[in-house]
Amino acid sequence: MQAQRSGPGAPGAAGRFAGWRMAIQRACLVDLGTLAGQFGQDRTQPAHLRLGERGELEALFFLRRQGYIVTARRWRAPELNGDLDLVAWEGDTLCFIEVKTRSRRDQAPAALAIGQAKRAILSRMAREYLRSLPRPSRLADAEPVRTRFDFVSVYLLAGGTECELLRDAFDWRRDQRSGYGV
Repeated sequence: MQAQRSGPGAPGAAGRFAGWRMAIQRACLVDLGTLAGQFGQDRTQPAHLRLGERGELEALFFLRRQGYIVTARRWRAPELNGDLDLVAWEGDTLCFIEVKTRSRRDQAPAALAIGQAKRAILSRMAREYLRSLPRPSRLADAEPVRTRFDFVSVYLLAGGTECELLRDAFDWRRDQRSGYGV
């Protein structure tokens, strides 16, 4: 497991002009969400769901800055409850990413809110996602897709947004029964 942090004062901050395009995209999307709230577009949605959506958006841009290529957001399987917050490639590894958002820092990291039951649901969703992919080859010697689960903890604080990335957060492969992708 590897953990990585971002936010004000995080080590290895990008240069002054690096990432300006992503920063503008992120700001525009956040502003659009704010405008939707002001015009009553999302007033029926509970505050904790709006917080979660904002956190997923922040995580998406954080991961893009880390070099991930995000291919799906809020992916759902019709026959299963729940969704995969983000699906992305980091190099040749397909990553299923669960995002947890908090408006304040508690003693325990936000990622600890993902218990065994939630991990089982996420594993079923990941297996279904892999089944939905076209098989690159039916040959026995074809390399399987490397996969892992990452967690992103997003903290929306008064002083700014902080993100923590936990790569390879849990080993979901030992329960894998589909035989594809791991």
